Amino acid sequence: MDHTFEISAKERGYLSVCGIDEAGRGPLAGPVYAAAVILPDGLEIEGLNDSKKLTEKKREALFDVIKENALACSVGTASEREIDEINILQATFLAMKRAVEGLKIPADYALVDGNRMPPLGIPGETIIKGDAKSPSVAAASIIAKVSRDRFMYELDKKLPEYQFSKHKGYGTALHYEMIKKYGVSEYHRLSFLKNLSEK
Repeated sequence: MDHTFEISAKERGYLSVCGIDEAGRGPLAGPVYAAAVILPDGLEIEGLNDSKKLTEKKREALFDVIKENALACSVGTASEREIDEINILQATFLAMKRAVEGLKIPADYALVDGNRMPPLGIPGETIIKGDAKSPSVAAASIIAKVSRDRFMYELDKKLPEYQFSKHKGYGTALHYEMIKKYGVSEYHRLSFLKNLSEK
């Protein structure tokens, strides 16, 4: 993974390039998370990769390294109710916008994982599989994923019956079983559970 996308943006005159990625678009419960990260020029972080390709232990270790070395790092979320009201794509865009707005150094250009550009108020570009191509996006993917997982572990303590620590809110057989047994909690996305009776 090299800094091609970051360098290209800098060559076009942008000074503060952030990488953006999300975590938790697919689960039945919990907020959707997004992170925006600005890394120093040319910073090499060993093992940096798409968060989905890393073990949880490795993600946790990289989370700390990114936090220590990033020029700016911010997490944004959109709640379950926001997801239900405006749909998951728009809620993901909202979380991304909140992440950018939370950066302590304002970004002037965004590298966004995926193929849909959110309305961020700054110019940018999308990169398909960006979390495997851009260090900034890979860093954002790890920050978003670890932040969301930590939230789900806390939720597990609050609502142990749903066993969120095991499935992180995703639609596993165990999760569906717990919903059938205990009903829907305030942390479930109702729009994702419309077909529950068919499960």
